[in-house]
This record gives sequence, C-alpha cells and structure tokens, in this order.
Amino acid sequence: MNKYEIMYIIRPDVEEEARQSVVERFQKVLTDNGAEIENVDEMGMRRLAYEIKDYRDGYYVVVNFASEPIAIDEFDRQAKFSDDIIRHMAIRNDQ
Repeated sequence: MNKYEIMYIIRPDVEEEARQSVVERFQKVLTDNGAEIENVDEMGMRRLAYEIKDYRDGYYVVVNFASEPIAIDEFDRQAKFSDDIIRHMAIRNDQ
C-alpha cells in the first residue's frame, strides 16, 4: 500500500451541515475501497488563486491515507460527478 494525499475544494456557498456530509461521504468512498485514513485536515475557507466556476473562495480539505490506487480512481470518478467539489487533486507521498 502506498501513501497518498488528496486535496479538494468544496464550493463556498454550501451550508455547514451539507459541507460536513460531503467530507464524510468522500471519506467513506476511500474507506469502502480499502483506504486507511491517517489524517483529515479541514483547512477552512480560503481565497482561491484564480476564479474556478465563478467562485473566488473555497473550503479546503486535505486527506492523508494509505491505499491501493483503486480508492483514488473511485474518489476521482465520484468527485467529477459531484457539484459540491469544484477542484480536487491526488498525489503520492514517497516518504
């Protein structure tokens, strides 16, 4: 199993309860596909470097986990269909 980090940005106009359900839903996507979540860092509302889908701000979440690549593939697939996530990126940590 490799170690990965996924950073995703949730739309700023999502209410607090809905935002928490998005975070929980995408953690469940990872764990259902065999990922072992090590850390979830909700960085909060931040200004974007450039406008994405007409938004200037976004709610940043960083998840560190160990997994096989299938969990990332499923996360990527579901994040593309979600209207709540405006951007996401996964990287492998070689530490």
